[in-house]
Amino acid sequence: MDLVFTTENLPRAKRYDAWRAAICDFYVHVDVKAKEPENYKGFIREACFGDVVLTDILLSEQSILRNTQHISKLDKDCYYLQLLYRGNLTVLQRGASHLSNAARGAIFCATEQYELQCAGEVRSFYLEIPRADFAQRFPKGCIPVSATINSIQGMGRITTEFCAMLANEGSRLGVDVRRHLGGQLMDLLAVTLQTAEPDIPMLDRSVQQARLRSVKHWIETHLSDPNLTLERIANANGMSLRYLHRLFERDEMSASEWIWDRRLQLCYDQIAKADGRSITSIAFENGFNSSAHFSTMFRRKYGVAPREVACRKPAWQRTAQPDGTKI
Repeated sequence: MDLVFTTENLPRAKRYDAWRAAICDFYVHVDVKAKEPENYKGFIREACFGDVVLTDILLSEQSILRNTQHISKLDKDCYYLQLLYRGNLTVLQRGASHLSNAARGAIFCATEQYELQCAGEVRSFYLEIPRADFAQRFPKGCIPVSATINSIQGMGRITTEFCAMLANEGSRLGVDVRRHLGGQLMDLLAVTLQTAEPDIPMLDRSVQQARLRSVKHWIETHLSDPNLTLERIANANGMSLRYLHRLFERDEMSASEWIWDRRLQLCYDQIAKADGRSITSIAFENGFNSSAHFSTMFRRKYGVAPREVACRKPAWQRTAQPDGTKI
């Protein structure tokens, strides 16, 4: 995803003003009021899938208001869907209140007044969905102005995981493919809203499943960092190290085992693709910092050495190393 804005490299005293300028004057016309402007941090990353814009966003605690004056500028004719990784955010529109969190998403309309109330730091996916195009996917008069969806079960979960897949893989796809996937995403969301299941109790297990999914997504974007630690993962996702271990207790692997297993999967796929890179460079690009360690773990998982996977390629695809050996 492309970085649109971040406060990371700005002096602390200038972060909140820069954020307000980026959001209020460039991204969408709104008024914002942060609880602790002196400690503000946030970023926006986005990717376009045709007319659908997928945004990965970090917000500090704040309120966001869009009123008739903002709407009159005709800057956005769309729906927004928010799917939170962490935190809580309440959408107020047309007298209705919709709470969204790691287990419940919310959709609302940019062409009507709304208020967003962030409780604590919020990390989420935002979908910007063209209103006219999206309305065609509903029976006349049936499209909701604002609503919540269950993002951990049924169609809501499928839609949420499709968004995560697009965020991870979208940059590798061509423009036409992304446009097609944007249409599919609108189809999924329309079906989700028309077949909405009754709201479910916010069970601890459901919240943990949603949190685990969001943590895994964060790890996926940082797998290439050889200095990735469990402490850093916990801090970046607003949880204790103990809670991180607790999340992975429901999985088949510990957090560390999952990270190394995911790195090995990526290495295997890339070695098998025969794209001309050496095995060592592939290993290092995926978070390993020792060739011996990589080879040992690779053989332990797949029962063969990395070189054996490379040698399964046709002879014309093998690249010679400086010493004359083949990868």
